[in-house]
Amino acid sequence: MLALVMVLAIVGVAGAAAKKKKAAPAGPPPDLPGHVSYLAWKLRGLHLDESGEITGQIQKMVLDHLQQWLGDRAVTGVELRRELENVFAKVRYPIVATPKCFAMSWKGATLMAAGYTLGWTANNRINLVALFEHREGKNRLLAVTPFVPYTDLNYEFVPRQDRDDFWFFVYGYRPGKSQLRLTAILYAYDGQALKPLWEVREIHDGKMQVGQDRVTIRYLKEEEYVREIPHGRKPPRHEAVYKFTPQGLELELDHEIPF
Repeated sequence: MLALVMVLAIVGVAGAAAKKKKAAPAGPPPDLPGHVSYLAWKLRGLHLDESGEITGQIQKMVLDHLQQWLGDRAVTGVELRRELENVFAKVRYPIVATPKCFAMSWKGATLMAAGYTLGWTANNRINLVALFEHREGKNRLLAVTPFVPYTDLNYEFVPRQDRDDFWFFVYGYRPGKSQLRLTAILYAYDGQALKPLWEVREIHDGKMQVGQDRVTIRYLKEEEYVREIPHGRKPPRHEAVYKFTPQGLELELDHEIPF
């Protein structure tokens, strides 16, 4: 009888150990898309201020992969986007990862931008833009720019590229109020470094139009919108016109226009 009790006890302990072992959480999958998805899933419930460690790990994995995948060849913006889509292919809702890429010729080289928005709520979103240069059969990573958080990610190019530097806008819209808010930064690459030349942030209902020599932004003033709408009145709309200068952009005109 005692022997039977001891056998049952041993079996019970072994069964409990097996269950405990079975319940242990699995590690990250060995493939890159699976590993990225595994990390991204941990962002649920985190505030943006708490997400840096995880988003930093994802950034490193993405950039390491892109540098290996690119090697020494030039690719199109479409090829870059598709490769990033493959990297994020296993990311699951409510996590979203949206690539935004371009490839442009400049002074005998190809500038390639691999960017993405990684979001886990309507507001918690981070953006990254990595700029590569392909010249004389070699690629190099020029800069990694974390565009402002909470927005999506878009590009707009300056039509006149006869200047020495390559200029382009990175812009995005932030949700969360009655109207989307525009943030835009004008960047310049001079062959050595990428630097911001001009920016606007949190422009209420901002709409940007880039012309040959000027940039126009139509917008609302939030305080006027809040004051007028409850009374059924349309607030005045505003238009700011900026002209291109060698240093960036300079405000030329800011006036009211019909709503």
